[in-house]
Amino acid sequence: MQQIQLYIEGERVDMFDDESVSITQSIQNIKDIGKIFTDFSRTFSLPASKTNNKIFKHYYNFDIIDGFDARTKKDSNIELNYLPFRDGKIKLEGVDLKNNKPHTYKITFFGSTVTLKDLLGEDSLSVLEQGLEVHNKVYAPSDIQNALALDPKTNDVIVPLITHTQRLTYDSSTGNSSKIAGNLFYHGGTANDPHGVKWSDLKYAIRLDVIIKAIETKYSINFSNDFFVNTNDSYYDLFIWLHRKKGSVASPSGFAQSIVNGWTFELNADTQTIMVSTSVLRVYGDILKYPSFSLTLTPLTSTPYSVSLQIDGIEVYNTGTVSNFIQIDKSDFNVVQGDYTVYISSDSNINFSSIVWDISYRPTASQFYQHTYSTGTYSHTNTFDFNITQQIPEMKVIDLLTSVFKTFNLTAFIDKNTNEIIVKTLDSFYASGASYDITKYIDVNKSSVNIALPYREINFQHGDTKTLLAKQHEQLFGKGWGLTEYTNGEKLDGSIYDVKTGFSELKNERLVDANGLNDTDIQYGFFVDDNQESYYGMPLLFYPIRQTSSTQISFLTNDTTKVPLTNYNVPSNSVSLSSSVSKANINFYAETNEFQRVSPNDFTDSLFEVYYKNYITSVFNPSNRITKVSAYLPLRILLNYTLADRFIISGKSYKINSITTNFKTGQSELELLNDL
Repeated sequence: MQQIQLYIEGERVDMFDDESVSITQSIQNIKDIGKIFTDFSRTFSLPASKTNNKIFKHYYNFDIIDGFDARTKKDSNIELNYLPFRDGKIKLEGVDLKNNKPHTYKITFFGSTVTLKDLLGEDSLSVLEQGLEVHNKVYAPSDIQNALALDPKTNDVIVPLITHTQRLTYDSSTGNSSKIAGNLFYHGGTANDPHGVKWSDLKYAIRLDVIIKAIETKYSINFSNDFFVNTNDSYYDLFIWLHRKKGSVASPSGFAQSIVNGWTFELNADTQTIMVSTSVLRVYGDILKYPSFSLTLTPLTSTPYSVSLQIDGIEVYNTGTVSNFIQIDKSDFNVVQGDYTVYISSDSNINFSSIVWDISYRPTASQFYQHTYSTGTYSHTNTFDFNITQQIPEMKVIDLLTSVFKTFNLTAFIDKNTNEIIVKTLDSFYASGASYDITKYIDVNKSSVNIALPYREINFQHGDTKTLLAKQHEQLFGKGWGLTEYTNGEKLDGSIYDVKTGFSELKNERLVDANGLNDTDIQYGFFVDDNQESYYGMPLLFYPIRQTSSTQISFLTNDTTKVPLTNYNVPSNSVSLSSSVSKANINFYAETNEFQRVSPNDFTDSLFEVYYKNYITSVFNPSNRITKVSAYLPLRILLNYTLADRFIISGKSYKINSITTNFKTGQSELELLNDL
């Protein structure tokens, strides 16, 4: 029997001598393929001893001020025989009383990976101002034209040839070329025959990796570079289209809007605030201890303007139209912990003598601190700033990460030595494991061998394939665009399991010249519904491919002026437009490539083929079994094994589906998959 020691925020708690504590571990359970698991315990009890009452601050007494906050999980770690075993969090579930006196505290232990979800909470992508603000752009014809030609290999924000309203065509026929507004064929012509792609029908897109890095910055976490690395083209070349509303890009205020970015980095520990960038003020102190908190803007003219104060990307106060000095203070909004940004809207240029945060903080009755952050002179220009966090799709941070994990069948765990979040594909995770022969530790008196396959079919797809061409594909072929329905070619018993991301995926269109039916170099995305009306949908994931010295297209800088372009970015579901360069794509099923349109399809490295096939085919293998055994594992194994390891029993190798260890008895209940 092992002795267990439990620590909560560094303090060791007292435990009942006869209390049973069981920890269950699973990295990816065959019964729920779409989820990433972590360590967890059943709820167990601690005595209401003097030590524990102090740690839990007499939680049973709700009259205590600043008592133990059971709404959040607390840092915790477990030792076995005083040797480190697991780090994680505990959650206080409640207190049992006997004769009106505290008797037991009920708690649950969770492994470290669950803390990521706690940390991100319900935050949306719009909170990532600190990491994304440097990528803000101006939304104007010349800027869109330039970004349409940028190389996505070296630029993190580009414009792809994806339209939100206008359908594009290509017709070089004499006399017809100017009759269709969306015709991309360019000819000199006259000024009154504008045709081509309108600059305002295009939007920016940002590299997915930039968002991942912004998440790391915002939450002070560190993902490993096993998968999230710039040499991994299948991941690093992915972009997300900055499409927050259907149809045209619009400023939230309806006017030219700019984020105030005139501050300099500065930490003021006295007031528990920090200017983490030129535009983001972070507040992390006790919100009840700010006696004053204000923002003052002093314009040099009486030009009308308005101010939007946002906290974590959500507007908490708007001044409406003003024309003079204005002060916004804590009576206008609730002071909370978070990232504060300021936006100015006006259809005119305005100069300010200063924009100032003035903050006071009283940590104790005898202490009082005050600090100001000033921009000095600041200018708002009458241009439409395309602020990334205002235009990024509405999606929770945790949902983005979950969708990326589902896309590539990733798994994650915390490196207890570095506190780094290790992110790997499931195949590479299992490939990193060691082996332990546990034959002599098995309880031979009881075991069972059960069917491993709980499903007859597993479907893999992106969550939104409802745009026009993708919907037409489904109607023509009776199967969703990019969808894989895996059955191993057999009619089996069981239910259907769906693995679905939170992303949109377009079926793109390579344009053919209506005059002669020859292929052009142009591929574009038409982000509308099956009624050809502007569509919102889920966040769109794609690979931008830069076409150079290619089929000339007509680009409209306004209603009457068109310019020729031969360099532009086309959207793609494959890493390359040539299978000789890369066969990788973000379809779960190896669909015929929209650009090449050849059969048999050469773009065979689908998401299923590369990231899911090994695991799923082993699940469906008729030889696969779940073997359940009991074992009394020695400390040298309990302290060192990982869920990537194999257990050897009587010469046969098994993967760990789940393991539950009772630390009172020392007995572990193992669910094992035979290693096919």
